[in-house]
Amino acid sequence: MRTRRFLLSGAAGLAVSTHFALARPRRGHSGHASPTPEATPAPGASPASTPIGPLDTVARWACVIDYDTGATLLEKDADAHMPPSSLTKMMTAYIVFGMLRSGHLSLTQMLPVSEKAWRTQGSKMFVPLGESVSVSDLIEGMVIQSGNDACIVLAEGIAGSEDQFVAIMNREAAKLRLANTHFMNCTGLPNDAQYMCARDVSLLAMHLIRDYPEYYHFFGATEFTFNKIKQGNRNVLVDKGLADGLKTGHTDAGGYGLCASSKRNGRRVIMTINGTNSMNERAHEGERLLGWAFANFENVTLFHHGQVVDHVPVYMGEQADVPLIGTRDIVLTLPHGWQQRSRISVEYPSPAIAPVMAGQTLGALVLQNQGMPDIRLDLVAGQSVPRLGLVGRAMARLGHGPKPVPHS
Repeated sequence: MRTRRFLLSGAAGLAVSTHFALARPRRGHSGHASPTPEATPAPGASPASTPIGPLDTVARWACVIDYDTGATLLEKDADAHMPPSSLTKMMTAYIVFGMLRSGHLSLTQMLPVSEKAWRTQGSKMFVPLGESVSVSDLIEGMVIQSGNDACIVLAEGIAGSEDQFVAIMNREAAKLRLANTHFMNCTGLPNDAQYMCARDVSLLAMHLIRDYPEYYHFFGATEFTFNKIKQGNRNVLVDKGLADGLKTGHTDAGGYGLCASSKRNGRRVIMTINGTNSMNERAHEGERLLGWAFANFENVTLFHHGQVVDHVPVYMGEQADVPLIGTRDIVLTLPHGWQQRSRISVEYPSPAIAPVMAGQTLGALVLQNQGMPDIRLDLVAGQSVPRLGLVGRAMARLGHGPKPVPHS
C-alpha cells in the first residue's frame, strides 16, 4: 500500500507534500479541545458526545448534524427509542409532500372533515365537522398549529383511514432507512408502541428539506389563522429568526422536544432535542446548541468533483499512470481552527494492474484529526487504461517498455 500525504491548509485549498511514505497504523490520541458553548447549560445537565469533547445538555435525547456533509456534531442517546410526540407530524408532512409532488394531491384540493378528525384531542386547528378544508390550510394547521385534527383529515383524504396512512408512513420510514422508528398514528398522540430516535428525526428533517424544497417554506411561517382563530408557530426559534423550520412536540412521557434547522453563511445545521422540562428550556437549549454548532465547526472543501487528487502508476497499461479523482465534491465538517492540525493522505495499492476502468475504485482519501475518528472517502480512476497488447507486454518484460513499479 502506498500513501500520499497532504497538509491541510484551510478551506481555500491544500498544500501538497512531495514525498511518499509507507502507510502505518494511526496511534491513538488523548485529550480534546474545549468546546465553546454560547450559554451555560441548566443545572442537572449531562454530557453529550461531540468530535471536540463532551458538552453538557439538559436534553435527554439529542442529535445535531450538518446538512451538507451528514456529519454528526453532537449526540446523546441519539439511537435510543423515545416518544416522538408531534415530531411524528414531520413524517405525515413528508407523505403529504410526496403526494403533492406526484400530482395525486393539490394544494387547492378540498378534503372532508370526519367526526374522528373533529373529535381528535390535543393540539387542534379546529376543523369544522362535516365541512371541507383545503390541503394548503391543513398543512399549515398541521405544521404551524400542530393540529392533530388536520393530520387525521389529511390521512383519511390520502389513504382512506388513519391506519392505512400509518402503514404508508412505516413503509416510507423503511425506505429512508430510519432504523429506530415505528409509527402507530399520524399525530404523535401518546402510544407506547410508537417511537423514533433523535438521529432518525434529524435524518427525516434532512429528507424534508432536500427532497421537497418547494414545500419546506410551510415550516417557516410564524403564525396561521383558520376559522378566525390565530395561532403562532410553536417553534420559538422560527419566531425569533434563528431557524427556518421544523417542528416542536410534547408529551408527558417524552417531555418537550424540538427539531430545528438553520442556515447561516451558506451552511445549514439540523438539531433535534427531546426530553427537556419546559417550553422555555426547550427553546433556550435549542438556541444554545444551534449557536454552538455554528460557532465550533465549518465545512471545508478538500477537492472538487472531477479534480485530480493524485496519479496511480499502472502496470502493463497503455499509459504509465491513471488520474485518481473523487466522484463528487469532497466536503468535510471540521472544528474551527483544526485545519492546520489535520493530516490528509491518499492510500492506494501501487501499481494498479491494467486494465483499469474509468470509475473503478482504486484508493481512498483519509483524513486524520486529533480526537476524531478517521474519515475515509473512496477515490476512483479518472479514465480507462487498457492493457498492453501481447507485443507490448513482451517488450515491457524485456525492459523495452514501461517497467513494473515495485510495491512499497
